[in-house]
Amino acid sequence: MFSNRRSFAAAIVGAALALSAAPAFAQTNLSDATAGAYTLDINHTAVVARVPHGNFSYEIFRFTPTAGSLTWDPASPTSSQVNVTVSTASIQTPVQGFSEELQGANFLNAAQFPEATFVSTAFRQTDATHGQVDGNFTLKGVTKQITFDVELIGAGRGMRGGNVIGFHATALINNADYSLPGFIRGQTQIVIDAEFQKR
Repeated sequence: MFSNRRSFAAAIVGAALALSAAPAFAQTNLSDATAGAYTLDINHTAVVARVPHGNFSYEIFRFTPTAGSLTWDPASPTSSQVNVTVSTASIQTPVQGFSEELQGANFLNAAQFPEATFVSTAFRQTDATHGQVDGNFTLKGVTKQITFDVELIGAGRGMRGGNVIGFHATALINNADYSLPGFIRGQTQIVIDAEFQKR
C-alpha cells in the first residue's frame, strides 16, 4: 500500500495532524459548560426507577420526561437551577400488562397525578465533574426534599452545533412517603441520564 517507510510515516503524521485539527466536542470539565439557559433534550434523556422486588433484586421501570430546563453559571455554580417533569403514565416494564397496572390507582394513579417533578433548591459542586443538587421531588401530590448525586459526563459544542451539557444523576426516595402498596418497601433509586441544549 505504501511504497516505502518514508511514505508510511508521512501518512501517519498526516492522519495525526488531521485528527488534531478536528473540532473538539464534549469535555469533562464544568468550566467548558458555558453560562446560560438550557432546555432538556428529551430524545437523549432517560429516567429510570430501580424498585426493590421482594428483597431479591430490583425491578427496572423507565419513564419519559416531558420537559426540563437548566440555568447554569460556571462562575457561580451554587446559583444554578434545574427542573425536570416526567409523565407518570409513561412507565414502561418488560412484564406484559404490568405497565397499565402500575398507571392505575393502586400504584402511581396517573389519571389523578399525571406528572412527577423535581425542582432544585441548591447546588453544591464538589470537584470539576461532581456535585450534589438538592430539590423538591413531587410524586402523587406528595412533595419531599431529596438529593441527587450528579456527575458531569460532558460539556461543550454538540455534534450538530450549539452547546450541550450531559449529566448522570442518582437519588433515593423512601417508598413509604408516596402511598405505594405495602409490599413495595425500602427505597427506590432514581437514575437520570440527561442532555441539556443551550437555547
